[in-house]
Amino acid sequence: MDMQFTYVHAGWEGSANDSRVLDEAISSPKHGFLWPPTGSYYLVDSSFPIGTSFLPLHKSTRYYAQEFHSSNSQLSTKKELYNYRHSLLRMVIERSFGVLKACFPILNLMPNFKRTRQRYVIVACCALHNFIRMNNRGDELFRTWTPTQAEGTSSSGLISHNTKASSSTATQRHVLEMSEASKRVMTEFRDDITDAMWAYYVACRH
Repeated sequence: MDMQFTYVHAGWEGSANDSRVLDEAISSPKHGFLWPPTGSYYLVDSSFPIGTSFLPLHKSTRYYAQEFHSSNSQLSTKKELYNYRHSLLRMVIERSFGVLKACFPILNLMPNFKRTRQRYVIVACCALHNFIRMNNRGDELFRTWTPTQAEGTSSSGLISHNTKASSSTATQRHVLEMSEASKRVMTEFRDDITDAMWAYYVACRH
């Protein structure tokens, strides 16, 4: 992950449910949601819907990286390994927001602008964030918030780049993504990744 924002859907109240915000973003063509190309996926947690573009975790299995470090225990199952690495990537996303808020304090103390103007402020800050990241890789805030990537993890395939789709195409994509067939495909794909990770992990330990 490069700590840049791929798509920004601003304007909702902070108390809004994440999955509801995502559903509105992907279901309405006017928002121009950026669907990832083949082979790329958005990382999501258990509160989000599963589709072929959204890579979920394993439910009912230890997840947060801190849980493994605090208990000082070994990864004992393939699902734990997958969730551990999923969590490491999610932490990159959280650090990206940390940099954004540290760089632009206005986001923490938003003036009493109209909601439409507040949306523009958020989008502008994200655009500037990306510009700084692309043009100044040695920026102090990014260096402070970017620890060395954990050994054995990879962030490839989790950033999407796409062009704005037509209204009909966007609607069809939303229907396809949220179908039961798509959910089964992604579940099987996640399980295949889990098996491959575990096989490599076990082989490297012997």
